[in-house]
Amino acid sequence: MKIIRVLGKDRGKVVLYALSTCAWCKKVKDLLDRLGIGYSYVYVDLEKGQSREEAVGQVKRFNPACSFPTLVMDDDRCIVGYREKEIMEAIG
Repeated sequence: MKIIRVLGKDRGKVVLYALSTCAWCKKVKDLLDRLGIGYSYVYVDLEKGQSREEAVGQVKRFNPACSFPTLVMDDDRCIVGYREKEIMEAIG
């Protein structure tokens, strides 16, 4: 699975599961960038074979509907969709 890391302020483990063509996914990335938060992201739709299955499995672990964007913080909290206020509160 190709995980891309973006450097920024450490707010714990922040992982965005996204689709490369999703406008809402881009908005979440832009928000994290604007806030200067360090995070990782995976474009699930660009993964192939076993890597794609692994990425989808990770998303379903936190979001059984497997919808995007799925933002996971510290392998504990999950925010589905673009929810700016909720994301900002979770990030601190």
